[in-house]
Amino acid sequence: MRTAETIAPTLANKADEVLMEKIGDHIALVTLNRPDVCNAVNVEMSRKMLRIVWLIEHDPEIRVAVLTGAGNNFSAGADLTELCQGQGRNIADGPAGFGGFVFAARSKPWIAAVHGHALGGGAEMVLACEMAVAGQNSTFGLPEVKRCLVPGAGGAFRLPRSIPRVFANQLVLTGEPISARKAEQFGLVNMIVDDDKVLNEALKLARSIASNAPLAVQEAMKLLRMAEDHDDDELARNTIRSIGRLMHTEDFREGPRAFLERRDAVWKAR
Repeated sequence: MRTAETIAPTLANKADEVLMEKIGDHIALVTLNRPDVCNAVNVEMSRKMLRIVWLIEHDPEIRVAVLTGAGNNFSAGADLTELCQGQGRNIADGPAGFGGFVFAARSKPWIAAVHGHALGGGAEMVLACEMAVAGQNSTFGLPEVKRCLVPGAGGAFRLPRSIPRVFANQLVLTGEPISARKAEQFGLVNMIVDDDKVLNEALKLARSIASNAPLAVQEAMKLLRMAEDHDDDELARNTIRSIGRLMHTEDFREGPRAFLERRDAVWKAR
């Protein structure tokens, strides 16, 4: 049974556009909470999401976050009502980008738990996460060209980095969605599970990450993000720097000691 502890009471009101709970000791569950409009992202949701990302980044106990949607869908993307009212720049909340999330500075891994539709900005929020678990009936799409837009929240460049270029071209230029099965075949998601098991599987993946040394996970994330844009020599130098930083931490000494003593490591993130 899931035990949930509220991190910030002001963000846990069921009427809030985004909810945040603490699952166990080290996992944050973040829920987009506008189910009546398929969790379409409006200005207020972006502002709440930006604050939640900041809270997670600055909470030393949280090691990984899971992002999901309330109701039957992950997110249908931008709220078109507010978009037509000229609120597009505000929905893209400053440097953090769409939803206060897609370009936000983050050092901790996020896992998307996707059920129902992940369309437009919703699909781009999935692409911004480090991993994704999808329900068998979920769909993914970037329909912006159907509304005289382009994927402006990272989809136009993150998608061809994540899946073969010709399939990225197909999704962006046709605007047509694909099934969860196709998304898995393309490598867009880590796994497909029954719709009612999406969150449990995402949390299981999160627990596996959270059990590892948090500083090592963060250093590994830096290297993973550099992989597309740097040559091998630069990546090798950065790897050596990462190892050097870790060698000066308490956790670096704790890892081998726990192994030799045949016990679970007690990570302090320092």
